[in-house]
Amino acid sequence: MAFFQLGLRRAAVQLSRPSVFCARAAFNASQQQKLVQLATPASTILKLVSQARHTQSRNYATQKAQESPLSKLATDIAKPASSPPSDKSEKKSSFPETSSKSVAYWLLASAASVFGIVVFGGLTRLTESGLSITEWRPVTGSLWPGSPEEWESEFEKYRASPEFKMLNSTMNLHEFKQIYFMEWTHRLWGRFIGMSFVLPTIYFIARRRVTPRMACTLVGISALIGFQGFIGWWMVKSGLKDDLFAPGSHPRVSQYRLAAHLATAFVCYSWMLLAGLSILRTHKAIQSPEQAVKNFTALQSPALRVLRGSVAALTVLIFTTVLSGALVAGLDAGLIYNEFPMMGNGLAPPKSELLDKFYSRHEDGSDLVWRNMLENPSLVQLDHRILAITTFTAVCALVAYSRSGKVKAALPPAARKGITGLLHLVSLQVALGISTLIYMVPIPLAAAHQAGALALLTGVLVAGQRLRIPKATLAMAQRRLAQVAQQAKTQGPK
Repeated sequence: MAFFQLGLRRAAVQLSRPSVFCARAAFNASQQQKLVQLATPASTILKLVSQARHTQSRNYATQKAQESPLSKLATDIAKPASSPPSDKSEKKSSFPETSSKSVAYWLLASAASVFGIVVFGGLTRLTESGLSITEWRPVTGSLWPGSPEEWESEFEKYRASPEFKMLNSTMNLHEFKQIYFMEWTHRLWGRFIGMSFVLPTIYFIARRRVTPRMACTLVGISALIGFQGFIGWWMVKSGLKDDLFAPGSHPRVSQYRLAAHLATAFVCYSWMLLAGLSILRTHKAIQSPEQAVKNFTALQSPALRVLRGSVAALTVLIFTTVLSGALVAGLDAGLIYNEFPMMGNGLAPPKSELLDKFYSRHEDGSDLVWRNMLENPSLVQLDHRILAITTFTAVCALVAYSRSGKVKAALPPAARKGITGLLHLVSLQVALGISTLIYMVPIPLAAAHQAGALALLTGVLVAGQRLRIPKATLAMAQRRLAQVAQQAKTQGPK
């Protein structure tokens, strides 16, 4: 009997309060029955336990379950364990995975502005206006002379320069204002490019609108713009002192410094252009990951390896030809041998003229060859002709190779259009160059020829960018494609 009461109490712990009272009432009534009938309450207890469990499960299904203190504590403990706060993750997430599209448009607009100042700089040189401002004042120099006294002060400084004494001794104040305006506009444009690039760079980085890599790119371009301003004054300074050019020669800026100034401008333009195009290409790949992966897979074809290397080599060749053109401009070498393809009585001047000892500064003649290549107008023009013809031939060969069997089949349409466009650009540039030479360097043709050189460089950069396989962009496109496939798989069965 004691054993039976102990079992009954253990079962009653699991019952609700009404069930316990019923069990006790049944137990008091059963004491009046015989000992033989006491075997039946065991089955009754099992039924009561089953009924209580059924009632609890039904109440749990019909009512909102309230968490017990232990389960709530376990949940609170599990949450920080599954996603612990990490300083590293916060640092990584402070910069976006992709740069904003607005940054790309701003970079392309900045590149267009650099394109314009390069052409305008050529006009400044062609009109011989570059030496009209004889001081470098980065801040106060941006102010236009407003009074007659200020104009007279600027004109007095120019009258002390070698260019005025040897070339423009009869120039009056009105003529001086014209060339002053050209150089002042060129410098003001340069300041505008610097401010319109540096300030947005600070904003985009501070607002985390760019990736860490793009942030470094923007800082690098900003530094290059500042360096370009220094090179510009360094170039102008070479034409303001008699000891920087040969006695009795035409006052002009150093062709070496002019080439450095132009090369820096071309590098700055190319950097801006490629940075902007890379951002737009990344966004396009994310929006259409399937097509992007397909294009990148096609670019990985072994048949395009030679073509990709050829475009890179062509880029170097075009840039070298541009530098050769800067030497031609710095030495006024376009004013001699104004005919094509002949140079005098043959395809090249006599050897004695090409390797003139006049340009050698060492008695043993050890510098005879390279000084004539860089300082002799005849040989400088011949070098430019050879490089230009080589560039034209290389572009034609590249276009023909891109249309050959396996290369044509593997080449994506965008890259094919880019390479075909090179043929049009180089043909136009050759026509402009020959016309500029034959007509003795008229200002409109000469400026168009300089713009054509930058346009040709743009074309080869775009073609190379379309052939390149950006690993980071490819990885993002693959992840995006996997996410789309996972979402389609999850939403598919309904």
